[in-house]
Amino acid sequence: MLHAIDACVHCGFCLPACPTYALLGDEMDSPRGRIVLMKDVLEGELSLHDAAPHLDRCLGCQGCVTACPSGVAYGELITSFRGWSEPQRQRGLLLEARRAAILRVLPSPAVFQAAATLGQVAKPLAPVMPKLLRPALDLLPNRVPRRNRLRAFYPAQGLKRGRIALLAGCAQQVLAPNFNEATIRVLTLNGYEVAVPPEQGCCGAAALHTGDRPLALGQVRRNLAAFEPQEYDAIISNAAGCGAGLKEYPAVLHGLPDQPQAEALAAKVQDIAEFLGGLLDRGELRPALPATRPLRIAYHDACHLAHAQGIRREPRELLRWISGVEVLEVPRGELCCGSAGTYNIEQPELADQLGELKATSILSTQPDLIVSGNIGCHTQITTHVGRQGGAARVMHTIEVLDLAYRGEL
Repeated sequence: MLHAIDACVHCGFCLPACPTYALLGDEMDSPRGRIVLMKDVLEGELSLHDAAPHLDRCLGCQGCVTACPSGVAYGELITSFRGWSEPQRQRGLLLEARRAAILRVLPSPAVFQAAATLGQVAKPLAPVMPKLLRPALDLLPNRVPRRNRLRAFYPAQGLKRGRIALLAGCAQQVLAPNFNEATIRVLTLNGYEVAVPPEQGCCGAAALHTGDRPLALGQVRRNLAAFEPQEYDAIISNAAGCGAGLKEYPAVLHGLPDQPQAEALAAKVQDIAEFLGGLLDRGELRPALPATRPLRIAYHDACHLAHAQGIRREPRELLRWISGVEVLEVPRGELCCGSAGTYNIEQPELADQLGELKATSILSTQPDLIVSGNIGCHTQITTHVGRQGGAARVMHTIEVLDLAYRGEL
């Protein structure tokens, strides 16, 4: 932590990239200010209680990491600080119960499916429900899709070119099961057999980024046991947050006996757009059919794809590769949509403001479709575009490619 703190020269380049600074205009709600707060707490000059409200408002979007000319590893810093400080935090009983429930319900698709189905019944009553429950109910879709359990193995179509492992994700399996189904269809169509190891679990990112390191370590080690990197050409994620989480495993286990295993796994992890973009670059992607009508697609950069993984070019090029598609850039596209894991449940007022800003920016491009590469962004943008009366459907990049291959775009 001290290395990252010392690297900050307080130049202020991070300020325009920080969504909470954009909303609140408070130095203490900027990366530069939070670094000072963390330093003061670590040196005993400031109580954790006083610093916590500003640190809790950080989304962990890492927009500041992209903007920083000094290479400050802010993402690692805030994650490490939260892991260090969380055991010292004192919250009210209801807040602790909500936090524990979020971190234990979301990673279990079966439990989350049951909770989401029950939540649909309660959703119309959200205005009269306890304040702590309203944000989660507001985010639920009007209809929870039927969950299709994935098989452990899908054979390649035609000549086999390789073997892929798929991280199925947690909440995504419940809220948007078609993301995985479309991923499997596109990969198998391109000659890759797909394994979905049944022993896999949550990537651990939500627990890690909210400071529950013991829970995160258990989830990380479960996946280390489930995936055998040497068996696959790539381990694919189609959720930006999960992919970034898998790539963090070496840092999570740094200095521990299983660090080499984490490095071997992380070396094979690719986002689906990163993997297919590589095939496109090499001229190895099977041709897709043109769109059935000209389509204007607003592409939203998920923070954990653009900022945490540095993947911006590939999804845009994959979309432009489909004849008839025009990719639109979203004004102030570098700002987070306000989803950020559990943020829109724990900080609903700020998350709502960011969601509203993002929806306004996206709709200003007058798109036919809105595309992103992360389930959290998908949920947040769908909610706020709907509130503003937008009719454009929100989709994942892989869903668009899947439709193009099927001649249904």
